[in-house]
Amino acid sequence: MASGIRRTMLAGIVATVGCNEGLRPTIGCPGICGTVTYAGQLPDSLKDSTDAVFVLTYRTFPQAPTDLFTFQPIPPPTVPAGGLPHRYALPLPPGTYEWVLAVWKKKSAEALSAQNADTLLREVGFYRDDGDTTRRGTGVVLVRTGTDSINFVIDFSNMHRICTYFPPCP
Repeated sequence: MASGIRRTMLAGIVATVGCNEGLRPTIGCPGICGTVTYAGQLPDSLKDSTDAVFVLTYRTFPQAPTDLFTFQPIPPPTVPAGGLPHRYALPLPPGTYEWVLAVWKKKSAEALSAQNADTLLREVGFYRDDGDTTRRGTGVVLVRTGTDSINFVIDFSNMHRICTYFPPCP
């Protein structure tokens, strides 16, 4: 009987040590978090011209090219340009965010501006509201203490020019 008690106590000690702080609260998502998956790969024709792929969010949906520079967070996090699904985190304050998207940026000697945004940027994926998947930019996200599972797909074969959102496109 004494050896049974010793074994139970030993098992309890091993389990306690094995938890390694497993019962402490974990820090959740710092704003908006989720997973980016990829529909296909970055085409070979874009590999040498790719500067980066960013995940951005906007409190209000941009109404003009100049509004493109009101994204959050600054600096925006980059994600791989293809491969396995990638977890992202956007550290953001509480609030409503009307557009969460991935943007491909072309390498350029020019500084990015409203005048060249349509040449250097492409929307390659965005979060959609499951209730309305027919419209772009309908993924309104409310952040209180952190919002997880805001997932979207990057599709380099279906890149959209910025002027798509601010017509007319030449």
